[in-house]
Amino acid sequence: MSSEERIIDIEMKLAHQEHLVDELNQAVYRQQQKIDELEMLLGALAKRFKELADTSQDRAAANEKPPHY
Repeated sequence: MSSEERIIDIEMKLAHQEHLVDELNQAVYRQQQKIDELEMLLGALAKRFKELADTSQDRAAANEKPPHY
């Protein structure tokens, strides 16, 4: 294998690796976007769940019989 062939082979491998790194970066970026979206949804669900729990406790307290019954 001549020096020129070796250089061409190395350049091809480098180009392939650069392409692969770009694809991996894009995948990580998309995953981070999805994580951010899911964290936002989880926060909204937790807030809603807390609101529902608070209102159900208020209703349960309103339906309780007074202690003298």
